[in-house]
Amino acid sequence: MIAPAGVAARRRRDERGNAIVEFCWLAILLLVPLVWIVLSVFEVQRGAFGVSAAARAAGRAYVLAPDDASGRVRAEAAARQALADQGIDDAPLRLVVTCTPFPADCHSGTSVVTVRVESRVDLPLLPKVLGGGAPSFALDATHRVPVGQYQEITGGAG
Repeated sequence: MIAPAGVAARRRRDERGNAIVEFCWLAILLLVPLVWIVLSVFEVQRGAFGVSAAARAAGRAYVLAPDDASGRVRAEAAARQALADQGIDDAPLRLVVTCTPFPADCHSGTSVVTVRVESRVDLPLLPKVLGGGAPSFALDATHRVPVGQYQEITGGAG
């Protein structure tokens, strides 16, 4: 049995506009997670650049300091500044300094100072309702700096 022309026309009219509604819902369902992923990748990349720069700056600041105690203070300040330059100044920072072959005195000639910076970045735009806390991504970087064999000694006999 064939439907009369009026019924077919009404069915066609009832379907009008559904494609645009379905397209909008599909776009929202696909674009929102995609935007979150892209923003998260950018945030992690910014953190990686910051941690790498912090390790490099902390290593140089430590080696250029006159002694180990002031080197530690200067290294931490340089690492914080490098992270702040990348816009992640509120991120936690852990700084580990080791030296070889003289672990007790890093500023001895021919010593190699290894600085490891550990931090994390929080992923953006995720409500606490979904995870209980802001999800984060752990980052770390290591930089080695040799201490020069020949150093300037201030003071002394003259």
